[in-house]
Amino acid sequence: MLGNVFKAYDVRGVYPDPLTDRMAWQIGFGSSRFLLAEAETAGHTTPMMQRLVVGRDMRVSSPTLSTELQEGIADQGGNVIDVGMVDTPFVYFAINYLDCAGGVMVTASHNPPQYNGFKISKRLARPVGAGTGLNEIRKFAAMADPRKHKADVADKGRVEKRDLWDAYTQHVRSFLKLNGKKLKIVVDASNAMAGTMIPKVFGSKGADIEGLEIVELYFDNSKNEFVHEPNPLIAANLADLQAKVLKEKADLGICFDGDADRCMVVDEKGGIVGCDHLTAWLAQWFLKSNPGSPIVYDLRSSKSLEEEITKAGGKPVKGRVGHVFMKAELEAQGAVFGGELSGHFYFRDNFNADSGAIAMACVLTALADAGKPMSRCIAPIARYPQSGEINFEVEDKDAAMEELVDRYIDFGEIDELDGITVDCFENQGWWCNVRKSNTEPLLRLNLEAKTQAKLDEMLDTIAPLLGQQVAH
Repeated sequence: MLGNVFKAYDVRGVYPDPLTDRMAWQIGFGSSRFLLAEAETAGHTTPMMQRLVVGRDMRVSSPTLSTELQEGIADQGGNVIDVGMVDTPFVYFAINYLDCAGGVMVTASHNPPQYNGFKISKRLARPVGAGTGLNEIRKFAAMADPRKHKADVADKGRVEKRDLWDAYTQHVRSFLKLNGKKLKIVVDASNAMAGTMIPKVFGSKGADIEGLEIVELYFDNSKNEFVHEPNPLIAANLADLQAKVLKEKADLGICFDGDADRCMVVDEKGGIVGCDHLTAWLAQWFLKSNPGSPIVYDLRSSKSLEEEITKAGGKPVKGRVGHVFMKAELEAQGAVFGGELSGHFYFRDNFNADSGAIAMACVLTALADAGKPMSRCIAPIARYPQSGEINFEVEDKDAAMEELVDRYIDFGEIDELDGITVDCFENQGWWCNVRKSNTEPLLRLNLEAKTQAKLDEMLDTIAPLLGQQVAH
């Protein structure tokens, strides 16, 4: 049964079936066993290294699941620091701030309210995925039985509640400098964790930050329901934000996902800013104070991102899709900053972890520094037509990808870092990446070209090779 809720990067499922309270206890037990052993193996044996941070989101099932999770951790002998209802990046911060062995966030991110789950992190908030410990946690959890492994009081770990909002606020605000400029923004909290985080970190309607005015949209997260799905990657979910930005004559809009680790930006004209274009713009800003630094980016990103990093004197580094890979690459490269198309943004000075709150702070700081509207900042970067991600249903994914390689191997460079990337940009004016879905019989295509005509031509040519296009 546990296998039904363990995914590639986290644990997730509908509550209470298939995700149950018993499973939460088992996952706590398994996580504690794995994370404490990892810390001990690495030579970290201080009392803090016997502690795990636990946070939860606003879902109606989260308090119960968090309690059961903490019981499982304590029954295995781990000590719990319960930080309460917080955004996921808060847990990353707390793990590092307190130097703990790891942590678990109870959340289902952007999924509908009947879902819930667990995001697990090691020491330094390094992510736990299928290849970095999640399979071991599943094995330990499957062997754990609360009827047999309930600890006596003497052997049980302790549970301690901690309020770290002041420290977290200070950390996030260290990235924000408006330098006397005034900005009016609309924030769409998606009826989720940003509705708690934004007022605590930036003050109600931005009152704690001189020069900042925040117009709040969908901040109520007490009813376990969403006005729109808390997934800012879907354009339809940004419609209300776009309208509000125009109505309020705001400088920009920001929409957060369910656990506030991802965000999307809308410019002052209501235009959606692509996360690769935003990464390029922020990279320019970071490189002013960090000359020559590597910048890590999602390999599906626009060619203009690589070009802008190089032009600004930085070192462009392509990364595999997914926070497990992006965080590891940021650390390995010593990069100051990185970004993904999904709306995850990573920061060296945030323990190489992603943060929606810090992304917002950096966007505001860079916009204040730019002294011109967001649309004018982004326009020179968004210079190449893009397809966006298109899904295709195909029975034999490998055969379809092999056919793509066979067709174009003599026309450009083939890269297999993540899926198949065919790069004919210099000689034919286009490139594409095709990746397999981990969970469905789907191929995902991203294609970019120097002109709209070339984009249309290559879509018409490549699409038939990949199967039946799936409507979003």
